[in-house]
Amino acid sequence: MNVLMLSDVYFPRVNGVSTSMQTACRELVRMGHEVTVVAPDYGSVDEAGDFEIIRLPSRKIFFDPEDRLIKRSALDTALRELARRRFDVIHIHTPFRAHELGVRLRRLTGCPAIESYHTYFEQYVAHYLPWMPQKATRFAVRAASRRLVRGIDHLIVPTEEMAAVLRGYGIVTPASVIPTGILLDEFAGGDGVRFRERLGLAADQPTLVTVSRVAAEKNIDFLLEVADRLRAEFANLMFVIAGEGPDEARLKQITARLGLGANVRFVGNLDRRTTLLDCYRAADVFVFASGTETQGLVLIEAMALGVPIVSTAQMGTATVLAGARSARVSAKEVGEFAGHVAALLRSPVERATLMRGAGARPPSCSASRTCTRACRDWRPRCRRARLRSGTFGRGDGRSRLPAVEMVRSPQRQGQRSALRFIAWMDAQPDVLRPRSFRVILSSCNSALVHRCIIA
Repeated sequence: MNVLMLSDVYFPRVNGVSTSMQTACRELVRMGHEVTVVAPDYGSVDEAGDFEIIRLPSRKIFFDPEDRLIKRSALDTALRELARRRFDVIHIHTPFRAHELGVRLRRLTGCPAIESYHTYFEQYVAHYLPWMPQKATRFAVRAASRRLVRGIDHLIVPTEEMAAVLRGYGIVTPASVIPTGILLDEFAGGDGVRFRERLGLAADQPTLVTVSRVAAEKNIDFLLEVADRLRAEFANLMFVIAGEGPDEARLKQITARLGLGANVRFVGNLDRRTTLLDCYRAADVFVFASGTETQGLVLIEAMALGVPIVSTAQMGTATVLAGARSARVSAKEVGEFAGHVAALLRSPVERATLMRGAGARPPSCSASRTCTRACRDWRPRCRRARLRSGTFGRGDGRSRLPAVEMVRSPQRQGQRSALRFIAWMDAQPDVLRPRSFRVILSSCNSALVHRCIIA
């Protein structure tokens, strides 16, 4: 298949969406599929890779300097270019300009549009707009979610918990629960000793690690309180925070206020194939407390590397941790969470037991397995979408309007349908067109020009 991935975020912006997209693209290519990614331009140059990356002009967002917003003027150009190409499925990953582009392309070409619901926006909005009344927040997010999914054929959600949330919103679009996968062969290395030496940590120094975007919704401030509680027993405790984000300055202030300057290290974003693996391996315990996860990706990575885990279990993390033999689950209460961590730090035997159980969970979340499931879901929807859209089994995802795009100005539905049918028939081989219809086509050319934009 030829897969088009659309997203408002991608590397060099580091987060769960970028990571899961890159993993899926690499695995799909390995399986023999073609992949094209369309994402914002961050001003950096992409390295040559196994799949195509198209960057669209974008601008900075004043309240979120990490991200970029695709310029609206770039959508029309991108739409015309993409409509000329053959895609079997459009996979949308974010609900902003990329979503708009995907829905318009679906209408134009008849290619089925699948959307991954990566983010629990109801909780995100509560973190970033705390002044907004909670009822108003819920109403706005739920209404926006229902409106967004109307233009797509199928949803992919990473956990059953997220699927239940969407059903609660009143969303009836068909959905599949497909967990986010990782490339297991890449999570088999790592050198914890090397990472400890890099930070100047002793081999026996108690070390906690968390990996995430440094943002308010990740609850890293809660983990700092846990570290402060543990310091009474483990004076030389080290808490390593790997990641970057808008909450870093506030967390450093909290670190200073708690007197944890000698016990906390912010190490920034790490290379996923080298230093990140070393960081995981250096941990005596991996700690996590985010309540907004839909994927729980870092927990899967920690399991794959055999690192003991203490985590809360909310939303996506509840699914990942269900039945996991390498983790202890805690409520979001400082005393209880610190108690679980302390018990592991005191007992190398208990840590070794959890490490042995770490390998039981990740294979079910391998990228190979999850991409195979996604492809199995895509194929019948591709066939149905072609029949429904009017491509009538042509077998490709090319535009129904190969040389035109309908103007968005208001028109009666009958006129619009007639023009679409004329354009579709004009693209068929002569043998399929009655002689009388060829005459009609020639007389309709002027009308098509007046009512359409030449691509």
